Amino acid sequence: MNLAENIVNFESVGITIDLAEIQALIPHRYPFLLIDRIEKVQLGESAVGIKNVTLNEWYFQGHFPDHPIMPGVIIIEALAQTAAALVMKSLAAQNNGQKPGDMVYFMSIDEAKFRKPVVPGDVLQLKVVKERARGPVWRFKGEAWVGDQLTDEATFTAMISQK
Repeated sequence: MNLAENIVNFESVGITIDLAEIQALIPHRYPFLLIDRIEKVQLGESAVGIKNVTLNEWYFQGHFPDHPIMPGVIIIEALAQTAAALVMKSLAAQNNGQKPGDMVYFMSIDEAKFRKPVVPGDVLQLKVVKERARGPVWRFKGEAWVGDQLTDEATFTAMISQK
């Protein structure tokens, strides 16, 4: 079973988070901010991050110059950034708009699979679904898609903390 089946259809519902709000929620900045917007947000549950992959990305200079492929670990990071923004937005909504912590730190990455290359011109859909949340620790299942093709997937855990 894939996440496309688990993410509720939010075509007319759900929250969209634009780039300015993403930057207010998580500390990542260029060149390491890897999501352009987040759509279909169900607070505390799931979201779909969007990354427009372009040839001028910094990692294509060396991966690979004659055959540019987005590194799988960068895709996993983009999934994690989507999840981090979802966590911060969800907790802020529960806390009268106040950001609950300063940072979301990776704790673990499990079951990562890299299935299909992502190349310049692709629009990457970064689907994340919460598996559980216990205090400051959240666990997600993430899948990256280009159109109807699953490209990458992983399960990962993160912790909200003060700097």
